[in-house]
Parts: sequence; structure tokens; C-alpha cells
Amino acid sequence: MPVHPIEERYGSREMRSIFELETRFQRMLDVEAALAKAIANVGMIPNADARKIAQNASVKRVGVARIRELEREVKHETMALVLALAKVSGKAGRYVHFGATSNDILDTAAALQIREGLTIVERDLRKLLGITLRQATKYKKTIMVGRTHGQHAVPTTLGLKFAIWACELERHLERLEQIRSRVIVGKMSGAVGTGAAWGSKGPKIQELVMQELKIPAAKASNQILQRDRFAELVSFFGLVGSTLDKIAREIRNLQRTEIGELAEPFVARQIGSSTMPHKRNPIRCEKICGLARVLRANAQAGLENIVIEHERDLTNSSCERVLLPECFLLTDEMLKTSLYVLNNLLVYPQQMKRNLELTRGLNMAEAVMIELTRRGMNRQEAHALLRKCSSASVRTNVPLAAVLRRERKVTRYVPDREIKKLIDPRKYLGSAAATVERVVKELRPLARK
Repeated sequence: MPVHPIEERYGSREMRSIFELETRFQRMLDVEAALAKAIANVGMIPNADARKIAQNASVKRVGVARIRELEREVKHETMALVLALAKVSGKAGRYVHFGATSNDILDTAAALQIREGLTIVERDLRKLLGITLRQATKYKKTIMVGRTHGQHAVPTTLGLKFAIWACELERHLERLEQIRSRVIVGKMSGAVGTGAAWGSKGPKIQELVMQELKIPAAKASNQILQRDRFAELVSFFGLVGSTLDKIAREIRNLQRTEIGELAEPFVARQIGSSTMPHKRNPIRCEKICGLARVLRANAQAGLENIVIEHERDLTNSSCERVLLPECFLLTDEMLKTSLYVLNNLLVYPQQMKRNLELTRGLNMAEAVMIELTRRGMNRQEAHALLRKCSSASVRTNVPLAAVLRRERKVTRYVPDREIKKLIDPRKYLGSAAATVERVVKELRPLARK
């Protein structure tokens, strides 16, 4: 029975298959096969033996159960795999793992898994970018109140929110492309990085192994790849997770009963509460926010793993067994949930309009201040005057427009007949629509790659 939720609750089957034990062993066997071919290529072992090893470097041939059985005996996972492969390779088995150390296999195999996993992450980030751009276009003129410090500020549009999110996703795609060359890296350099077991042929063997696996080799390494690489990877996941957290949190807040401007989808037979039949809880967004906390915590663990003693110790190993699958599977879950929520988001423009009117014109105080300044009033004087008028509006429960009409300092610059037009939120959206159009035009090709 599953123990960890990522075994059955979080992450797609596609992503999970990359990090299953069977796949992990297969990637290790792929590296062993590439090593055998490389050392044969430089003349250190017979080609026939290398072919025999490569032919048997299949998890179906070696057997997961046999590897686990041997590990229980020898207390060493990589050596258990080596012994199992050597056994099924017959006489050629004497050359399995020739000159290599465990992390030549483990770190290079991890790079192969990371390459596959990041392909899925990139694909879903592009899909999410595409959805945010479509929603930005759809709602580029949908007016809503902007909020700062949890309070009503000035009008904005829902489309601009989506455009801002799209720009953040663009930056994550840029980061992903940048980190690939640093995190998808292998090594084949022996016990402390000198490749001494292969003599002068060590660099060529490493080159051939990486050519076979189609990944670059580290410029220099000791027994392991340095863990700043993995730390950068899990920090990237923390960044992506925090963006998804921010989007989900915004939807959750705007779904509050008192606000009611947005809502995540709620299907026909879905139940919100075991005791309150009326509840429609934002559980998908809450899941995203909760999992983001794990990703951020994992980023800290990744940073801790950078600190290794001498040419290596084993403190990073147990941590990374948890860290890498968790980060990929949780990010995968969050991305796919975000795709569903944003693609099926419920939007309530009429409630946005009602909320705009809640403060009875106060969200247009800045617009009046700016217009008074344009017409000749000192800007600081205009600020103080609108602060006074806004306070009077709240204190007397009178619309701001009515207070302004009674204020001679205002009507001296703005005639009574113009005040209503001046406090129309539709007239105070600045370049919001143009910004959305520009963002959509610039980023649409990125979403289509």
C-alpha cells in the first residue's frame, strides 16, 4: 500500500514513471552500458564483451527484485546493480563498472531523469502561459478594483492581472532554459575525479559516455557532481511553485464570499464540506498553496546539500532520494491543477462592478487629484484636499462626488458637470489594455513552441 502521497495522489502517471524505481535502475543500466562501450572503444576491453554487457543492461533482464535482494546482502545499491548486471552478462560481466565509482553512475543517471522531467515541466509551463495569454485577451477590458494592502486602490482590469502572470511564467521558461546546461550534466571520472583507473584515457572515456547519452560532461568533478547544480534546480521549482501559489492565492481571495469576483470550477457531484452542504471551497487552489510550501522547504534542503566534505560524503544521498522525485512530482501536480483552474475559471464581472462601487467613488480620488493638478492646483495641496474629501465621504457616508461638488476648492478648477465624468472608473484605466495587447503579442510565440 502507498505510504507517501506522491505514490498515488500527486503527480501525473507520465511524470511518476520517470522516477519509479524500475526507471531509475534502467537509467543506471543505460550509463553502465555506455561505459562498457566507451572503454571498449579506447581498447581497454574487448568489443564483444562491451556488446554483451550492453545487450543485458535492461531492467527486465537484470530484475528489480534481484537488485533489491542483493542490496539487502551487500548494503550498497549501486554494487547490487553491478553484481546483478555482471551475473546476467556471463564472462563479459568481469568488465561491468570497470574503473567507475558509484556516483559516475548515479549522478549521470539522475541527469537523464532530470532531462525527461524538465521536458514535461517546460511543456506545461508553455501551456499555462498560453492560457494566461488567452484569458488576458478575453478580459483586457473587464474592469475591477485594484487592491493594495488588502484595501481598495484604483481601478484595474482582470486582463492586466493575467498579463502580469504571463510575464512571470515567461521568466520561468527563461530560467528553465538557462539552468538546463548546468543541471543536465554527467560525469565519468572515478573515485576522486582523477579517472586514475583509466590512466590517460579517462577524459576520452568520459567524452564517449556522454556522447552516447547525449548530455554534456562536467568540466571537473571529484567523486560527485557538485551540488550547487541540484540546489539551483530545486530552487527553480521553489520559484515556479511560489508563482503558482501567488496565482492560486489571488483566486482564493477573490472567491471569498464578501468579494465573489472569481471562483475555481466546481463540478456537479463535488462536495465542499462534510457538514455544511452549501460550501464551495477552493480546494484546488488551496492544494497548490499547500504544496508550494513543500517546494520552498525543499529548496532549503537542496542548498544544504551543497556542503560536502572533502571529495564527497553521503549526506546528500538520502536527502536527494526524497528531494528530486518530490520536487518534480509536486511541481507537476501544481502545474496540471493550475492548468485546469485557469482554463475553467469562473469570472463574475457584475460582482466586480458592485465591488467597484462599494467605496462610493473613493477609488477615484487619485484621478481627481491628478486632474486638479493638471488644471493648476499645487499637487501637494490637491493631495491634502482629496484626503480631506475622502475622509468626509467615509465619515458622513456620502458619495465622494457629492462631497466634491460642495467643495469650492474643487469646483474652482472642475465644474460640477464634469465631476461625474471624472470619477468614472472606465476613464481611469491608463494603458492597461495596451499593455495586455503588447504582452500577448510578444509572448504568444513562446507559448506555441
